[in-house]
Amino acid sequence: MSTVPVGNKGAARIVVGVHGSDSSTRALRWAAQEARLRSARLEVIHAWQIPSLGLPGVSPPYPDEMFEPAARAVVDHAVADLEAGPEEAGIDRRAAKGHPSAVLIEASEGAALIVVGSHGHGSFAGTLLGSVSQRVAHHARCPVVIVPTPQ
Repeated sequence: MSTVPVGNKGAARIVVGVHGSDSSTRALRWAAQEARLRSARLEVIHAWQIPSLGLPGVSPPYPDEMFEPAARAVVDHAVADLEAGPEEAGIDRRAAKGHPSAVLIEASEGAALIVVGSHGHGSFAGTLLGSVSQRVAHHARCPVVIVPTPQ
C-alpha cells in the first residue's frame, strides 16, 4: 500500500475544477474539507477557452488578455466563498487556457485526488453526468471524486 506524502514540501495535492455553477461550488467545498482532513494542498482551477467562430481554420481576433482576468475572477470568487481560515494558505489558484477536461486531466498528474461536480453548464438538462466530469473520470491520472447534485 502506498502512502501520500504530507507536509510543506511534497505535500499531497487535491485538484478541484470550478466554473461558477452550484455543482462546482459543492465540489470545491467537498475538496476543501478533504484537503483539511488530509493536510493536503488544494489546487483550485478554472479552465477557459477563446470562443470559436465556427469557421474551420479561422481564429477569432480575441487576445488571451480579454479572457484571463475573468477566469481568474471565477477562481477568486469561488475561493472567497470558502470559510476564511488558516487553511487558505494551503490553496493554490489557477486559471488555465484550454478545454476544461484537458486542463483537469493534465493537472491530475501527481495529484492525490481530483474533484469535479456532476453537472456543468451544459444544455442537455437530462444528463446525469456532465461531459467534463465524464472525461475526467475516464482519463485522470489519479483517483476521481464526482460530487453529486442533490435531487
